[in-house]
Amino acid sequence: MLKRAIQYMVISALAFTLLNVFVKSLNSFNVYQIVFFRSLGSLFFTLPFLLKNKISLLGNKRGLLVMRSVFGLISMTLFFLSLKYIAMGTAVSIRYIAPIFAAFFALLFLKEKVKPIQWLFFGIAFLGVLILKGFDAKLQFDEGIIFALISALFAGLVYITIRKIGNEDHPVVVVNYFMIISTVIGGLLAINGWVNPVGKEWLVLMSLGVFGYFAQLYMTKAMQVGETNVIAPFKYLEVIFTIIIGLIWFKEIYTLWSLIGILLIILGLTLNITIKKVKK
Repeated sequence: MLKRAIQYMVISALAFTLLNVFVKSLNSFNVYQIVFFRSLGSLFFTLPFLLKNKISLLGNKRGLLVMRSVFGLISMTLFFLSLKYIAMGTAVSIRYIAPIFAAFFALLFLKEKVKPIQWLFFGIAFLGVLILKGFDAKLQFDEGIIFALISALFAGLVYITIRKIGNEDHPVVVVNYFMIISTVIGGLLAINGWVNPVGKEWLVLMSLGVFGYFAQLYMTKAMQVGETNVIAPFKYLEVIFTIIIGLIWFKEIYTLWSLIGILLIILGLTLNITIKKVKK
């Protein structure tokens, strides 16, 4: 079971990586148009699933479903925007600090407890962000880093909202809400700066939803068949895959400081995942 779970997580990491790469390559399109196609592509999977299984599209916790979708839309838009300014591996690493914000919001709104040592691990991860900000002269901190940080903050709100929804709604209903709202809002905001895709650009744009859907699907499968504290750290393979492809495809440059920062982020978050599963 462990071997299968790891295989699923590797597939998920590769799918997320390809999504990042294709978003990065779509320089001639504005971020809202990219969000539109990313979301539209996933609806080809979520809608048929819900209709086939006769699951209500409206869901139960409708207010929370809309809230989760708006938070997710903001997070996704800002993350895609950050890819236009900073190296992919850096953007992905910063996005992964979302659990720090989620822990803070959970403490504030859900009154959940956070182990003292978790704050130490969060500190290690955030130190990685500060190193990326302060020591890598090649980064455009005023734009790319800030977009990625705010994206992570809203991703943290997404986690909290999903926790509030709990088992009241099917996971595909949650994703479907997100994709419908993102398609509508992304499409409306994209109208003014719309660029008509040509040739293979259609294929690349429509593939965004495919990669996004299967990345989430296989990550879910991995979590279902393997223990979270063992499997979850494998999701950070996305950072490694993204850095490698960024170096080869986009000729991205990573300084020693930026690599140290990325390593600290991964280390802090991996330790946090591990300690969360240790009984008190």
